Amino acid sequence: MMCIPMKWTINGLTDIHRVAKEFLDFAGDKKIFALYGPMGVGKTTFVKAVAACEGVVDDVSSPTFAIVNEYQTAQGKAMYHFDFYRVKDAMEAMDFGYEEYFFGGDRCFIEWPEKVEELIPEEAVSCYFSELPDGRRELEVKIDD
Repeated sequence: MMCIPMKWTINGLTDIHRVAKEFLDFAGDKKIFALYGPMGVGKTTFVKAVAACEGVVDDVSSPTFAIVNEYQTAQGKAMYHFDFYRVKDAMEAMDFGYEEYFFGGDRCFIEWPEKVEELIPEEAVSCYFSELPDGRRELEVKIDD
């Protein structure tokens, strides 16, 4: 198995939609995205940009308390946004039926995947967000091919 890495520098909010579009092109038909990075690094902001590229007109916000938000794309497909920050363990995620989402064939963006690592599908795309010293953000994506 070969890992295909890709890295983008996000030069501020005005640049994030370019990166989101390039990310979607790079991701192809991949459906599960594990978003790693510290609080405040821009994971939710990135999901908002991806949703905009997919034609989502709903208000995209962090599902911190709901655990999952569902959005409809312009193509009528579902897009799910998870935030496991407040989840204590994988059992809590199992209680709300994560399998239906992760294995349902729709795109899933998962914040704080490390909280439920054992539940994340093998084919998930790992997305690492970091803040550069000058305040810009960097996104490194690794796809196992």
